[in-house]
Amino acid sequence: MHAPHFAHGSAELARPGDLTGQTSNDAASLSGTRSTITFSEVYTQYYRFVWRVLRAFGVPPTIVEDVAQDVFVVVHRRLPEFEGRSDVRTWLFRIAKWVVTDERRRRRAKPAHEPLDDAAVADARPGPFEMAARSEAVRTLERILGRMDEEKRIVFVLMDLEEMKALEVADLLATNVNTVYSRLRLAREQFRRLYDASLDSQERKEP
Repeated sequence: MHAPHFAHGSAELARPGDLTGQTSNDAASLSGTRSTITFSEVYTQYYRFVWRVLRAFGVPPTIVEDVAQDVFVVVHRRLPEFEGRSDVRTWLFRIAKWVVTDERRRRRAKPAHEPLDDAAVADARPGPFEMAARSEAVRTLERILGRMDEEKRIVFVLMDLEEMKALEVADLLATNVNTVYSRLRLAREQFRRLYDASLDSQERKEP
């Protein structure tokens, strides 16, 4: 069952702070007791983070907004239980991971990740914010991330796009910091190879 739609446009892969005027570190400070944090604050400041995490898990662009709504339905239900003992992003990541696992069970016949090609990008139905912000650079980034290995992509998104610390990411992924840094190094290498290949392909298309 998909969630009722909370009014918000799609998030895209802009740098931290582009959506709300805040950096990731500013947003990360929004943690506290159940009496000091509201659903509206969580939704407004963390929609983009959830969107990125879902894409990092390989949720296709055609359904990512629906799955994000599912995540926030769970957030709305569980928010009274949140006591601020962990970072909000840590809490949201775990909810998003659970929702993705459930979504994959429902889509068992389909691959867990659908690589993004030009057709997939063209067929996606972006929301108002994504339509305004989707430049060629963003589309290129989307395609590259879609072709990265999921294990590397998750670390890349969390550390290089969301600017989370290695210790935080290690806790989220239930691994050690050395493994996180190793995956990040491999992710950056893979990203660079795919980016260079994308440039070569673009140059061949130009007259």
